[in-house]
Amino acid sequence: MKEKNPWHTPVTIIITVIGVIAIVALVTVAVLQNRPLTQKYKYGIVLDAGSSHTALYIYQWPAEKDNNTGRVEQTHSCKVKGPGISSYASEPWKAGESLKDCIEDAKRRVPEKRHDETPLYLGATAGMRLLSIEDSSASNKVFQAVEQSLQKSPFSFQGARLLSGQEEGAFGWVTVNYLDDRLKQGLETTGALDLGGASTQISFVSNNYDGSESPKNSVTFRLYGNDYNLYTNSFLCYGKDQALRLTLAQQTQSGPRSILDPCFHPGYNETVTYSDLYDSPCVSDRKPQGAPVTFTHLGQGNSSQCQDVVKSIFNFTHCRYTQCSFNGVFQPLLQGPFGAFSAYYFVMNFLNLTDTSIPLEVVRKRLSIYCETPWDQIKQRHPDVKLKYLAEYCFSGTYILTLLTKGYNFTSESYPNIKFIKKIKGSDAGWTLGYMLNLTNMIPAEAPDSPLLPHSGYVSIVTVITVLLFVLLIFSLRPFWPRCSKQPQII
Repeated sequence: MKEKNPWHTPVTIIITVIGVIAIVALVTVAVLQNRPLTQKYKYGIVLDAGSSHTALYIYQWPAEKDNNTGRVEQTHSCKVKGPGISSYASEPWKAGESLKDCIEDAKRRVPEKRHDETPLYLGATAGMRLLSIEDSSASNKVFQAVEQSLQKSPFSFQGARLLSGQEEGAFGWVTVNYLDDRLKQGLETTGALDLGGASTQISFVSNNYDGSESPKNSVTFRLYGNDYNLYTNSFLCYGKDQALRLTLAQQTQSGPRSILDPCFHPGYNETVTYSDLYDSPCVSDRKPQGAPVTFTHLGQGNSSQCQDVVKSIFNFTHCRYTQCSFNGVFQPLLQGPFGAFSAYYFVMNFLNLTDTSIPLEVVRKRLSIYCETPWDQIKQRHPDVKLKYLAEYCFSGTYILTLLTKGYNFTSESYPNIKFIKKIKGSDAGWTLGYMLNLTNMIPAEAPDSPLLPHSGYVSIVTVITVLLFVLLIFSLRPFWPRCSKQPQII
């Protein structure tokens, strides 16, 4: 009689089927449990109220990651029409009105359900710093008008405040290094060079600087478990617009009716009002007595002489520290790469001089050729550029090279360490992102905990364990296996 195969019994078949289903279910659950969910985002808005204009920036980050591994990224920017808010000192209400179009733009860009939880900040920089020095009452009224306007927005307005020069420099450094993932990975940091209309900032980490020689220039951060002792300094009145005023003031000390300016193109001719030129705290105390109402500003187009004029606004003779940049300000030895942004980028990009692999002497030669080009030819080459900005590029380019080499002590060897940047991975370089990260505690002081295993590793291990369980199940069914035995032969 034929022996019955235990593998064919209903109980064995049911157990096997259930085991297979259980394994498939286990793998499916593991995969579904660990699959990426539909991404949700949080948002933040920062208004950069600079000396020449105001800009609004919108940032977003993964909602479930806040200050762990979620990168904060810029999604949109809006340039406010008109000048900076400091220009509305006589009509403060216009400062608030000027922001409305960009706020409306932000309302469309940020999902409506996120409006009331989206923080909104306004930080004012050198333009308002100058106004607060000149007329603190007018400065307060401008801030009041701006706050009243922003409080009416649907966002969570967190206040408008005046940033110190040190904060502006430090937050710019944070932005550059955060976007480049240098903080999270503990890499060598990048120095930050920021040039605005009214001030300029330099910030970098130096191994030779512990903050003791000039404590006011020291800022300490603990970010992602690493300590950073940052040197930073801001030079008020040394943004490119105010620096131009300083050079013109140097050339008009005797109250002349005309000047031949080497920093402007040959053939340039403009009438300038003395009261307008000296209408700034940076030069107001230098206005010559008995000067005429106006003077004629003529261009000469001589780059080397322009450099001499620019150098005259720096003081290199006084230094009570071991080493200085200019105006008696301490500065340690330069170290590492540097990112130069804001006006640094826009001026050098216009002049086609952002490639720092070009030797410094070649850069100077190209700038010299540009400055010597007649004003009529310059206007023909760039018909779409506003004449005010177009006229100043020779000066601005010369000022930048002089500031970097004579002011900050970059040499022919260290100049290639500078990279002129506008954006880093889609986000504008500047202080605004660092400012928001600081106020929202988006950068952890300690390194964030990471999961024990990545998603794919977890799934792989679950699968291996499941296979092992399946094998064990098979072995647990050994009593049902057919046994081999010799059957007696029938003759």
